[in-house]
Amino acid sequence: MNNQIKALVQASIDVKKQVLENEPLLQTVAGVVNTIVDAFRNGNSVYFCGNGGSAADAQHLAAEFSGRFYKDRRALPAEALHCNTSYLTAVANDYSFDVIYSRIIDGIGKPGDVLIGLSTSGNSQNIVRAFEQAKAKGMTTVGFTGASGGILKTASDFLLNIPSADTPRIQECHMLLGHSICQLVEEQYFG
Repeated sequence: MNNQIKALVQASIDVKKQVLENEPLLQTVAGVVNTIVDAFRNGNSVYFCGNGGSAADAQHLAAEFSGRFYKDRRALPAEALHCNTSYLTAVANDYSFDVIYSRIIDGIGKPGDVLIGLSTSGNSQNIVRAFEQAKAKGMTTVGFTGASGGILKTASDFLLNIPSADTPRIQECHMLLGHSICQLVEEQYFG
């Protein structure tokens, strides 16, 4: 079993090394940081969405902004869109699971807000539709995906596509980049 554990850790390290050596991806991360800082400075919000484990990651990252990361500071306007279960189940039941995020973006999104969607495949219909609605509202979209980018490749203003097709490795890197973004936004926004 120790060899299996080492192989899993090594697989995670290998994907992270590919991220580390991918200058265009790192530049995209920097662009996301600047965009979020500008959004917060202009009184806008950052919204997160995902499904399954990616929903948990989305909620985690939203909490880093609305709670705190390293600094004791005021809360930043960030929210994971799936946390209102009454809304989520009503819309999924009355309309479709595919519109759970686009409908709430239609209701609360405003120009200058940022929508971050986490989808390892890049093809989750509820996130794709949310990105379409966000574009119509004048929002910036950030897709966290796997290697291909899926549909989100063309639907995202910023695409953070992890160079892997292995869901656990992709999600591990989503959190690595997500935490990096949270730290850098906090440092830039609060000095």
